[in-house]
Amino acid sequence: MNILVAMDSLKGSLSSVEANKAIAEGFLQANSNFIVKTVPVADGGEGTVEALVYATNGKFVETVVTGPIGESVHAKYGILGDGVTAVIEVAEACGLPLLTKVKRNPRITTSYGVGEMILHAIDKGCSGIIVGLGGSATNDAGVGMLQALGYRFYNQEGGMVGFGGAELNNIVKIDGEKVAERVKSVNFRVACDVTNPLHGVNGAAYVFGPQKGATPEIVLELDEGLRHFADVVLNQFGLNLQDIPGAGAAGGLGAAFAGFLGAKLESGVDLILGQARFEEKLKGVDLVITGEGKLDGQTSMGKAPAGIAKLAKRKRIPVIALAGDISEGNPSLHESGISAYFTIVTGPVELKTAMVPEIAKNNMKRTAEQIGRILIMK
Repeated sequence: MNILVAMDSLKGSLSSVEANKAIAEGFLQANSNFIVKTVPVADGGEGTVEALVYATNGKFVETVVTGPIGESVHAKYGILGDGVTAVIEVAEACGLPLLTKVKRNPRITTSYGVGEMILHAIDKGCSGIIVGLGGSATNDAGVGMLQALGYRFYNQEGGMVGFGGAELNNIVKIDGEKVAERVKSVNFRVACDVTNPLHGVNGAAYVFGPQKGATPEIVLELDEGLRHFADVVLNQFGLNLQDIPGAGAAGGLGAAFAGFLGAKLESGVDLILGQARFEEKLKGVDLVITGEGKLDGQTSMGKAPAGIAKLAKRKRIPVIALAGDISEGNPSLHESGISAYFTIVTGPVELKTAMVPEIAKNNMKRTAEQIGRILIMK
């Protein structure tokens, strides 16, 4: 039997690669004659760089960039197997995990480091860049990133604005003359699974601001800044950022990528699976194993397991999904192409304990072995 294992990461516990390895070991323990192959996957969020680097036999690159509050941080990105496509997660440069809760303040956090990562990748010879949005600590409409790339944003006095969401209200003019041609020629593809507009009650500040440290008063200030920035862009360039679905993603980075860098905002899982040539890897496969940390109603709405199941369903390949937690009653999971789903947890246990990497690995391995033993009986 040919088995393809394609687990998404179990956030805070196991990476996609680690989960895949544990499952493969479990199947081979049940029957050493099983042919088990693994494909790291992600949905555009955490783990996107690792998944695509391993799936395409690429390489990791490390650099030092400006962090969300101006300090230097070490950031890792990937260059895919083709040697000319980079994959970047914005959270590496401006992510929430880089800050303690006390230091989270979207009035001052900047996405400048994202622009520095892009320039570093271009210097490495990359002409295409895949970007994973998500987990940002910023609400600066991507202005910080654009500043790093050469865009200049002027205030009423003719000086340059500073960093952070609080500066958006001070922008009166935008100048892109200093943006290098090498930046303009890059093909950007952005994994974005939200459709939130830039501003308004469903926009970046209201929906995502509080988790980044914004109080109700700060949310109002940030939303006003995003609205003002959108008005400046509309008046100067005739471009309506508010009309771009997903403009509010990652504190407005979606707007910056789509509006200023010509990026295409795409379904994260479709983009990642396409780059990994996942459909080709289904040839000759008898069973697919996928899953993530938690299977629930959100899984069928653009998450990796549902995207994998959709492709497998076309080829009539059964799919089993594994997870640490499964919410009750999920007919949408079966509708997406998942044949059956199981939790890897053996009984009542604290979440903190279940997420310990070694425990999660053993649970994955044990569950896969038991599934394998059933397959032997066929």
